[in-house]
Amino acid sequence: MSNEQGGEQENFHQSELADESSPVIAARFQKAARLAESGQPIYPNTFRPRDQISEIRLELGDKTSEDLERVGDRKVLAGRLMARRDYGKSTFYDLADPTGKIQVYLKKDRVTPECFELAKQLDIGDLVGIAGTLFKTRTGELTVLIEDLELVTKGLWPLPEKYHEMSVELKYRRRYVDLIMNEASRRIFQVRSKTVSYLRRFLEARDYLEVETPMMHPIPGGATARPFETFHNTLERTLYLRIAPELYLKRLLVGGLGRVFELNRNFRNEGLSVQHNPEFTMLEFYQSYAVFTDLMDLTEEMISGAALEILGSTEIVYQEKDISLKSPWQRLRFRESLETVGGVPQAILANKDKALDYLASLGGDRNARDPLGKVLAKMFDLVVEPKLMSPTFITHYPADISPLARRSDSEPELTDRFELFISGREIANGFSELNDPTDQRKRFLAQVAEREAGDEEGMYLDEDYIRALMYGMPPAAGEGLGVDRLVMLLTDAPSIRDVILFPHMRPEK
Repeated sequence: MSNEQGGEQENFHQSELADESSPVIAARFQKAARLAESGQPIYPNTFRPRDQISEIRLELGDKTSEDLERVGDRKVLAGRLMARRDYGKSTFYDLADPTGKIQVYLKKDRVTPECFELAKQLDIGDLVGIAGTLFKTRTGELTVLIEDLELVTKGLWPLPEKYHEMSVELKYRRRYVDLIMNEASRRIFQVRSKTVSYLRRFLEARDYLEVETPMMHPIPGGATARPFETFHNTLERTLYLRIAPELYLKRLLVGGLGRVFELNRNFRNEGLSVQHNPEFTMLEFYQSYAVFTDLMDLTEEMISGAALEILGSTEIVYQEKDISLKSPWQRLRFRESLETVGGVPQAILANKDKALDYLASLGGDRNARDPLGKVLAKMFDLVVEPKLMSPTFITHYPADISPLARRSDSEPELTDRFELFISGREIANGFSELNDPTDQRKRFLAQVAEREAGDEEGMYLDEDYIRALMYGMPPAAGEGLGVDRLVMLLTDAPSIRDVILFPHMRPEK
């Protein structure tokens, strides 16, 4: 036995690795120790699969047993044992690889004694490599007749007998087990990958340049949110994980990059919910010489196109509700939506005191320091947003809650801004960009005043960004789109944690 194998054997006698209270886990450690003692590597890296289950099914799934016998093609594949059915001198297994699942059959008189003895030491969850030929059982099940079998990795912790034995919380904490057991979860992350790929290709086809901007900011900006703080020892300064890349992307417009986008993570130090994770993925894109309605048209085309390419239809079902992503989408002004969708009396919309009283009657947070626009926004969250099931653009938000958006030429108290809502939640936020440095400074200072009054989400004053605007930023429009929420929509996932591989969780007790 080599020293390496001896190390493996010793490893399986270390009690700190095993849950000694569990006889099942203890038995697995004992099997692993016996295999190591016999000279069988527990974690070899020598087996190389040649075939994938999905390709086997696609190529040979419709063949008859006679066809398969005539072909006699030997397949070499690797995967995880997911189930076993013993019949004395023979055993059926379900073998799963990243592409699918197939039945494999071990018969004592078709393998070497060593191979058959190894098979008796295998457990559900072990990774194995097999070689063999294909046949069909009497019930028509495509099956691999094992001619050779190797252990690839010994599984020491037992899988749940059934996926439904895992609690929702355990599914999020042990995503690796969730992915092993649950085909639906694997599909969610396949759709996620395809969605990100589609978004990137969609923008690149329209001459957008993908860029990367800093993840650690000396001044947090680009959104109203509470940031995470860290400290850089060499620079001797506090830095903030970015809450949005917006101000850096717009600096690139100043620099002459006419169309840019970034697909990356944002971090916001706020609560956990079915819609919020402190770390999430955003697509932000900016286009010179464009207005907010241009991006509304682009977004409509992009999301409906994603559904069509990835799901094959613009008609989807989300949480048992039919939703059509087919154009055209509804467009409503912010104040109009409060009246027509939320049922708010018109007289309340222009009077802050009345608006505060009405908000309180709805159970909302009544804060006399809030400007009228913020009071109405809180009202909107309660009585309008949950009702916007079909894709709806809400436009012309008040300037006092849109610190980076361009004012409307005809209604300066409003901005050329939109938010997109689907299935009762915000999916995207965009606007014509404010490129007037004097107006931008005033709005930053108003945000600073709100911070000093106790609003932890208020923006900071970014002097370098003001300086960039003074060099001259072309008229432009920009947008941020929540990738996680879009994937939720496309996969019928009720919680953002379902579409993030490793969501943040409270510490285990």
